[in-house]
Amino acid sequence: MNIETRSVSVSLSKKQIVRGASIKVRDKQFVGLLGPNGSGKTTLLKSIYRVLKPSAGTVLIDGEDIKELSFRDTSRRMGVVSQFNNISFDLSAQEMVLMGRAPHKKAFERDSAEDYRIAEDALKRVDMLDFRDRSFLTLSGGEKQRIILARALAQQVEMLILDEPTNHLDIKYQLQIMDVVKSLGCGVLAALHDLNLTLMYCTYVYIMKNGEVVAEGETEEVITERLIKEVYEVDCALSRNPVSGKLNVSFFSAV
Repeated sequence: MNIETRSVSVSLSKKQIVRGASIKVRDKQFVGLLGPNGSGKTTLLKSIYRVLKPSAGTVLIDGEDIKELSFRDTSRRMGVVSQFNNISFDLSAQEMVLMGRAPHKKAFERDSAEDYRIAEDALKRVDMLDFRDRSFLTLSGGEKQRIILARALAQQVEMLILDEPTNHLDIKYQLQIMDVVKSLGCGVLAALHDLNLTLMYCTYVYIMKNGEVVAEGETEEVITERLIKEVYEVDCALSRNPVSGKLNVSFFSAV
């Protein structure tokens, strides 16, 4: 499955937030979407998973204009883990995960034993099985994030859209979540702040600044000390981890 945006622009309250952004995620590719706060990452993602309507440009799934697809069809193919998971109704963690089975069911069809098996497996994969009977509202931010990922896993989709998936998580669970996502073997588009996680997991990246895509390419070719200085306005040094062989970013202050 491929997802592509062609010259997508998005305006909110008459202000253009995203300007002519073109990105593509190919089948089973792990793509990072980077940029400082306010660069337009979340807004662009919302235009892809149909929360926001682009003011210009086109979003395509396997070459089809997303506007021609039903929301149900989109949900069968694309799962979403957003960074804001506030709900006002009380569901258990397991019930939240079972919501991921909805796109595969007919209206008013009850959850089957297979649905429960899939939900339980998803909870195990994010290390939240012991929380299945807990109210979602009582969970911490990090626990909620893992439940939302489990819900996306239960959808059994071909593409995952992740908006700050490691938000609120400590280091152990950051790595666990990224490992789980990587192990799925599906396409992934992830908006990330942590450059070291990006270097560890993403094979390709797009860099946004002021609503525009300003760089793209293979991760280690794009993320350079010069680009980090230009985009994030901070000084850093890149070095290679002697154990993993991956590049690491170390930040330092000029003060």
